[in-house]
Amino acid sequence: MSIPQSGGGPIESFDQLAGMMESGCKPKADWRIGAEHEKFGWLTDTRAPLPYAGDRSISAIFAALESRYGWQPVREGEHVIGLTRNGANISLEPGGQFELSGAPLASTLEVGAELQNHLDEVRSIADPMGVRFMGIGAAPEWTHDQMPVMPKGRYRLMTDYMGRVGTHGTQMMYRTCTVQVNLDYASEADMVKKLRVALALQPVATALFASSPFFEGRPNGHRSWRSRIWRGLDDSRTGMLPFAFDQGMGFQAYVDWVLDVPMYFVYRDGKYINALGQSFRDFLAGKLPALPGEKPTLSDWADHMTTVFPEARVKKYIEMRGADCGDQAHIAALPAFWVGLMYDQTALDAAWDLVKGFDTETREGLRVAASVSALAGEAGGVKIMDLARATVGLSHAGLAARGFGEEAQLQPLVESLKTGKVQADRWLDLYNGAWGQDLTPLYQASSL
Repeated sequence: MSIPQSGGGPIESFDQLAGMMESGCKPKADWRIGAEHEKFGWLTDTRAPLPYAGDRSISAIFAALESRYGWQPVREGEHVIGLTRNGANISLEPGGQFELSGAPLASTLEVGAELQNHLDEVRSIADPMGVRFMGIGAAPEWTHDQMPVMPKGRYRLMTDYMGRVGTHGTQMMYRTCTVQVNLDYASEADMVKKLRVALALQPVATALFASSPFFEGRPNGHRSWRSRIWRGLDDSRTGMLPFAFDQGMGFQAYVDWVLDVPMYFVYRDGKYINALGQSFRDFLAGKLPALPGEKPTLSDWADHMTTVFPEARVKKYIEMRGADCGDQAHIAALPAFWVGLMYDQTALDAAWDLVKGFDTETREGLRVAASVSALAGEAGGVKIMDLARATVGLSHAGLAARGFGEEAQLQPLVESLKTGKVQADRWLDLYNGAWGQDLTPLYQASSL
């Protein structure tokens, strides 16, 4: 989840909203890669989720990261709710998911090195405490009542609202983990093509990285339960954005959609003011019930943009949001997969040729099929396995053209294409075989 945004004065012109996205345009030489991943902490003696406070806790790990490795605390009130260092951030999801949001880097090899350093630092502190972290898309056994609640005002508001607008919102907040990559665009036209390719191929990422076949102690009938959860959350702010494929798509069309998404909050003086269900359009007119007579700032708009959750999201860059978290190799593979497709023009053009004929029903059908069956899924006459083979091939060629030697990071995906099985399939095989339908071994098997 995003931290409160800062910077930018009052919004004086409607054009400033699209202008914020346009300000993200960069020449190719300045494109960077920002990777993020979330992971569950657990206590090795009880397999209980890692609490926020106590001798063995998130707070204790934060304090040690600060004292040993130079991370600086980010506070909300009296609580440390994150850390920052050299352009990277460590933050908390609602249920204590421990998230690294990496610095903007030039290659996926640098991203992989950053990941390794992060895991080394965290392990050096957590292991002696009897704490481990698991790379998995959804908590395999814990119930909602077992999850710790992080001391962040944003999450208190969201928890209440999620319970009223959908069926799975609190499951997403407290019991799922993802891996994402944030990528740049050169122009409005480049943003549109990348967003369209990202949306249409997000089901391929969902399938290749599916790692959440268990929930509340048993198989859930899906390879990616995390992806299933997003389909029952809040239709006003999630999904595959059919309008992105309409003629005339651009920065303003995206702004118009975000403006129609109900608000969560306004952040003022270190506190979250409840604006649940209210309209940012009313805010622009000075008619927001939560702050009568007050008009928004650009940071308010930036905050509101973080409260939409489509499968690919635009801010000053594009976020790829369709994948479950997995083991270290898969966390490193996700940025490589998308960089190969997005940062080489030949690969991007070829990827668009693959998907430009899909209609709205096919794209949505693939999303559903990927969550249920991963690489075995099919919709609209399109087999996900065939699409994944073509897509990984294009990504490999795009990475090779970049000349950094990043192609090797795709190896976990290549192996899945050879066998037809992703991490979720392999764990289900173990569960029904060597594990004797006992999920205890999964904690070690998924440890980072």
